[in-house]
Amino acid sequence: MPGYWIVKGGDVEDVEALAAYNAIFSVIAVRYGVEIIAGRSRVETVEGRHFPRQFILKFDSYETARACYDDPEYQESLTLAARAYSRELSILEG
Repeated sequence: MPGYWIVKGGDVEDVEALAAYNAIFSVIAVRYGVEIIAGRSRVETVEGRHFPRQFILKFDSYETARACYDDPEYQESLTLAARAYSRELSILEG
């Protein structure tokens, strides 16, 4: 059963930090076979708090999604992500 990351974020606060995070994550994404299945265009919030940046990332399994998050290289990139924009990330099995 696939695993997913649901990422919800605010407006970009640090463009350079976001670029650095994206460069690191692009390498990690290949390693874990990530597929971005939503989040490259419009976002409309019809209930609850609005997050202008939202993404759904698909992994082969929940375990792979969790392993990607726990990857030491990814964990080091979280300081860049935090500087780039405020966000929430959930890992789901689907």
